[in-house]
Amino acid sequence: MEVFIEPIGRLMNEFSKLPGVGRKTAQRYAYKVISMSESEARAFAEAVLDVKKRVRFCKACGNFSEEELCPICKAREATQICVVKEPKDVIALEKLHAYHGVYHVLHGVISPMNGVGPNDIRIRELLARITDQTEEVILATNPDVEGDATAMYIAKLLKPLGVKTTRIAHGVPIGSELEYADEVTLERALKDRKEM
Repeated sequence: MEVFIEPIGRLMNEFSKLPGVGRKTAQRYAYKVISMSESEARAFAEAVLDVKKRVRFCKACGNFSEEELCPICKAREATQICVVKEPKDVIALEKLHAYHGVYHVLHGVISPMNGVGPNDIRIRELLARITDQTEEVILATNPDVEGDATAMYIAKLLKPLGVKTTRIAHGVPIGSELEYADEVTLERALKDRKEM
């Protein structure tokens, strides 16, 4: 059994609270901090405190921002709204340089098993953003049970508003082989097929 002195154990405990960080990784992170110079450790700690102090959620879309409105909401028209689960999904889509509308971050998905209902995520705020200028709402939640349920729930709410509502396609990734794809992925690929 490993025994750590209190400061190391406490630091490891804090690192292990991060997603995907197990005990061994937390231990490596703690040892790395110990090996840092005092100025490196101070810069690391200041970066953590600075992000907590300066980063907030965009008033319009819910993405990370330093100001009331994020740079995307400031620069783009809201004719298209792409609905995503988390701010990290905005980053993933922006890397494509293929989408030029705005986003709406739900900050979660409907998950009755986890006690998350429609009123626990930013669905009301999405509905409030729909105007006569809104041409399309793209539902880009994850292709899992909760993401699909959330997308279907939102689509049902948008239908009476007469706004075009689409769901991102899902299927077999480029470069993969069919024999390795799971049944759900293959079924989606068949359903979402396009005419050539």
